[in-house]
Amino acid sequence: MTWGSSTSASDVVAMLKAFVEAGGSLIDTAAAYGNGEVERLLGRIMAQTIDRRDLVIATKSGFVMRGHQRVVDTSGPTLLADLHESLRRLGTDHVDLWQIHAWGEAALDETLGAIDSAVAEGLALAGGVSNFVGWQVAAAATWQQARRETPVTAAQAEYSLLARRAELELLPAVDHLGLGFLAWSALGRGVLTGKYAQEIPSGSRGDSVALAWFVEQYLDPASRRIVEAVMTAARGLDLTPAQVALAWVRDAPRVSAALVGPRNLDQLAPLLAADDISLPDEIVAALDDVSGGPNLGRPTER
Repeated sequence: MTWGSSTSASDVVAMLKAFVEAGGSLIDTAAAYGNGEVERLLGRIMAQTIDRRDLVIATKSGFVMRGHQRVVDTSGPTLLADLHESLRRLGTDHVDLWQIHAWGEAALDETLGAIDSAVAEGLALAGGVSNFVGWQVAAAATWQQARRETPVTAAQAEYSLLARRAELELLPAVDHLGLGFLAWSALGRGVLTGKYAQEIPSGSRGDSVALAWFVEQYLDPASRRIVEAVMTAARGLDLTPAQVALAWVRDAPRVSAALVGPRNLDQLAPLLAADDISLPDEIVAALDDVSGGPNLGRPTER
């Protein structure tokens, strides 16, 4: 989300190289990120450095600028125009997963019809939704099933130790419908790294005029207690707080991929190293407890 702004092109190239070399492939972006600059930067990198075939690209459409205001527009023509612009910026003829960025006021049939058209034309290999709540995901998925049209294959929502709302309705719906689930901001918008435990670091997102709002809601006392628990677990396991937070999300029930947004190689490296980390059951249970209680999706006997 910060590529091309607070994340330099050289840092992006270094991270992508390390990510692909470590076996990573999924890049989740959106037309709205940086008003298209993120996709534009990724397109330049794929043309010069990283082979498009090494990446699974997911992008999102539906947030558009009207004057100086960003609004949700999920009408069919707007969505498809958005996708065509994304493909132009990315320099590719298709994306692997195209997601409706948010629930909008357009008729659901029209919105999902855009996914049908995109997949039929080969502009996207699969369709999904983002930031839909449980009933909205269920409505979209069952509508497509009933029409026997392009299935909704994935849902994306915020999910971390600081944001477990998805467990109430969304994740059970995902499970029932057999969808993939992409958990955005698995590190609690950066707060679960522990960097904000004492103060707001200079140069961080929390220190940014543009992104301070993105972090502020997780700097309250309740969130601080969860961060302290993560930091305690990290010390006991000889891990970083980010590794503990990432492993908790990645291995949570129904999660297909935990999305993270490191801004440089120093932040990315320990996340890649977390690939071989598995948290002890006792630690998982303790983190569940401190962050809101048992995850009802977990097996009763672990």
